[in-house]
Amino acid sequence: MLLNFFKIIRVKICRTPRRWYSNMKLTFHSLTHNHFMDQGYVADTLMEPLFWFVENFTKVLGPFFVLAVCALTSFVVGVTYYLGLPYWWSASPAATVGLLILGHWLLINVVFNFYMACVTSPGHPPQGQLIPEAVSICKKCISPKPPRTHHCSICDRCVLKMDHHCPWLNNCVGHFNHRYFFMYMVYVVTGCLYIMVFGFSLAWDEVFGDGAYLQYVHEVDEEEVLIGHPVRFNHSKLIPMRERMQNGSFHPIPDLEPVIKTHATYRSTVIFVGLVVGGVFVALGTLAYWHAKIISKGETSIEYYINKSETKRYAENGLIYQNPYDFGLLANWKLFLGLTDGRGWRHILLPSRHLPKGTGLSWETTTFEILQSDTAKEK
Repeated sequence: MLLNFFKIIRVKICRTPRRWYSNMKLTFHSLTHNHFMDQGYVADTLMEPLFWFVENFTKVLGPFFVLAVCALTSFVVGVTYYLGLPYWWSASPAATVGLLILGHWLLINVVFNFYMACVTSPGHPPQGQLIPEAVSICKKCISPKPPRTHHCSICDRCVLKMDHHCPWLNNCVGHFNHRYFFMYMVYVVTGCLYIMVFGFSLAWDEVFGDGAYLQYVHEVDEEEVLIGHPVRFNHSKLIPMRERMQNGSFHPIPDLEPVIKTHATYRSTVIFVGLVVGGVFVALGTLAYWHAKIISKGETSIEYYINKSETKRYAENGLIYQNPYDFGLLANWKLFLGLTDGRGWRHILLPSRHLPKGTGLSWETTTFEILQSDTAKEK
């Protein structure tokens, strides 16, 4: 009988951890069960602390990002003036004038588009009034939301035709400042290419050659430099000689130590500017290329992912999804750049404050265009 008792105790002890684990698992699933539970949902939940940090600190750090862009741009432009201008002027004054015109054209466009992208409001739905164009209600600010409008969690407002929130501008990129943002990237990338092309020979001379050091060394006779430091006896003491004999008279030998230090500073500065310019060229060049691709399709960054998801969903049902705002390559670029109502390339190559077409509350679609054409054919 005692043996049977120990057997029963052993079975209960073995079953208790399993039963406890099963109960805990059931409790966990009952508290966290969600019909929409998937890997994306879990990832969003785990990334929530990062989202909280971005939403709460990006707005605070935005002005510092803007100051960093201004300081870095000013430094690169200053170095270009200080080193590049004398270098090219000594090589060819006529070429220098052409480079100055081209460089200032790029600089004016960079500064103008950056400033306008920062200070121009991207556009927001009107508050406290009826919006007939609204197609839904924003779940975060509980207000009517027109087509292509999305809520920015950093600005805590809905933005018309929102693309993204840019911390380097401390502003959202939307309907009214999207063109400034894109043109800023284009002109910065072009400016970086300008510096890399026309500063290559100067950088090569400073980094891999002797640079400014040669200009001073050649002033000293080469044979005397190769001899080393000549000395002379004076009161039985051996001292370095700071003069050289030329045409029967003594001439001071230039002190090359400050020149060497200056050359080292120039070399470090050129390397730093080269790294900055090269990095910005690759990073902004890639970003500008990607934006050019989605602009060609009549999309924003947010709509790109929405359309990608819709295309996949339609394909699973044997259908083809069509972006309702894609009017073709040329028409999409004209609409984006605001080249309507008689505007031409002058408004792109030179600073222009013209507004994009429309108010951002309502949008023409390809579906509407198709309906119009079908109606015209029936008539």
